[in-house]
Amino acid sequence: MNAKPHVAVVGATGAVGIEMIKTLEKRSFPVGKLTLLASARSVGKRLRFRGEDYVVQELTRESFRGIDLALFSAGGGISKEYAPLAVQAGCVVVDNSSAFRMDPAVPLVVPEVNGADVAAHKGIIANPNCTTAITLMALYPLHQAFGVKRILASSYQAVSGTGAKAIEELRRQSEQIVHRQAVTREVYPYQIAFNVIPQVDSFLSSGYTKEEMKMENEGRKIMHHPEFRASVTCVRVPVYRAHSVAVSAEFERPVVLEVARAVLSRAPGLELWDDPAKQLYPVPMVVAEMDNCVVGRLRLDCALENGLCFWVVGDQLLKGAALNAVQIAERLVEPA
Repeated sequence: MNAKPHVAVVGATGAVGIEMIKTLEKRSFPVGKLTLLASARSVGKRLRFRGEDYVVQELTRESFRGIDLALFSAGGGISKEYAPLAVQAGCVVVDNSSAFRMDPAVPLVVPEVNGADVAAHKGIIANPNCTTAITLMALYPLHQAFGVKRILASSYQAVSGTGAKAIEELRRQSEQIVHRQAVTREVYPYQIAFNVIPQVDSFLSSGYTKEEMKMENEGRKIMHHPEFRASVTCVRVPVYRAHSVAVSAEFERPVVLEVARAVLSRAPGLELWDDPAKQLYPVPMVVAEMDNCVVGRLRLDCALENGLCFWVVGDQLLKGAALNAVQIAERLVEPA
């Protein structure tokens, strides 16, 4: 790929698209030229990048001529329609939707876990589900040390995982409650302010949701671990930004707590905050807008054989989406 590629951001005006633009700038990605693409209703909006205003253009079938790299975050339907067209035009796509994640021909990548898989791409590389990526940042180093068999997990997912409208819904409902007004809702099936909703994504016939099964399905692919099992309950919580996950993991080999701490403290892209005596552990309000994920509350599991409990928090707009996509892009422009 060109050392200074022409980069397009598809879905540029969405919550993740905006973070992609910020992350490209923050990490000094070698953008030769930038094109911002979105739906017709966003055409003409201006977004800043490196001190200049860029006008959003309409996404069309001809948008990818001359583009080297496209970061997609506009939903699975858009990705399925336009990503193949981008590839036909000679563009490499990093896709943030679920459209291609389980396609055997498409690498599904968390760079700290399986970055080498980027090299096997055939034009499209998939970004994983946000909760999966954040969880694996802590789980994979432990897997390397002890060999993970299965996890039982519950997620506490911020509204920004749903998008800009959900962020506004939480803000509006909170104000309505404080001012004793009738609460209105548009995004979620229940009021999200001062509430938790045990549903993220649609239900399957098994009773799990699609979101809950992504941890097992995507985790197997990313870790190259086809026997990995995960039982997950995903919960939407009234937090603006950053997902939290409580994990009980069972391993093949006995877990030594000091070794687990040492492994996690050295893991790339991860910080260990774990001092209960000082109430030191990660919380979403603090971790929001951090590039690194943070793990804490380590303890030997009292109910599982060779088990370890931990609590991991990450900004799902960054490591769960925009940052991970840009890190994949960085792999693409690395000298051979």
